[in-house]
Amino acid sequence: MKVIDAKNLHYRELNTIIYEAIQKGEKHFRVENVLGQRFIGDGLRGEDILIEVYGTPGNDLAAFMNGPTIRVYGNAQDGVGNTMNAGKIFIHGDAGDVLFYGMRGGEVYIKGDVGYRVGIHMKEYMDFVPKAVIGGCAGDFFGEYMAGGILVLLGLTAQKGEPITGDYLSTGMHGGRIYIRGKVDPTTLGKEAKPFDLDAEDEKILRPLLENFCKEFGYDMKEIMKVPFTKLIPVSKRPYGKHYVPGWHTLTNRKQLVPSSYEENGYPATRSVRDR
Repeated sequence: MKVIDAKNLHYRELNTIIYEAIQKGEKHFRVENVLGQRFIGDGLRGEDILIEVYGTPGNDLAAFMNGPTIRVYGNAQDGVGNTMNAGKIFIHGDAGDVLFYGMRGGEVYIKGDVGYRVGIHMKEYMDFVPKAVIGGCAGDFFGEYMAGGILVLLGLTAQKGEPITGDYLSTGMHGGRIYIRGKVDPTTLGKEAKPFDLDAEDEKILRPLLENFCKEFGYDMKEIMKVPFTKLIPVSKRPYGKHYVPGWHTLTNRKQLVPSSYEENGYPATRSVRDR
């Protein structure tokens, strides 16, 4: 195991030390005194690589990561798992905003609370399904524009009677699944998703994720399962498709019809390419 003292290290210097050590065959890292260094684990490959982070890593932890495992013994800042492909992340604390942006695979487990716009643009393809379990509460726009993958929110840090999500939950969602422990206030929902009870398939998806969460953070699975879950899934595949208009530079004809909504707002029914 390679131990790195990150105190007073610039993020570039820290990441260079890690990358060069991996090139020499090192697989296990213990990085101490981390304080805001960005991009730790970004783009790394290899399922046998383990990075243990003690402190608070900066933005974009594990962005584009493809296989390694990262354990953070502390909080994490914004952008965790940005466009991540594969691997696992465990955060023994809270995390910031815009987590899992465009995440394409792998698993993330967070013990505490998360911020705003978590899970935005998550996506899946065939067997590549990103998964994330959050033990605490989430801010506004949870699951925004979600196109695939699985988000689980447990709300274990919430006081009795407090909501565990903010507003605009699942706004623009057109793929994937969100599992909320407890009931969902319909006034917080975006119009693109609806709540449903769990079925046998949902139970099969949830159980291994919750088992991993409980094993890592020391929770009792039976206690978590005492509260029923609510499933959110999209009711529209392309909720904003009717609002998309081809760019004028793509036109090959002299004129092209535009949506009727343009006419209603005072735009001409046809437009010449020369008028661009």
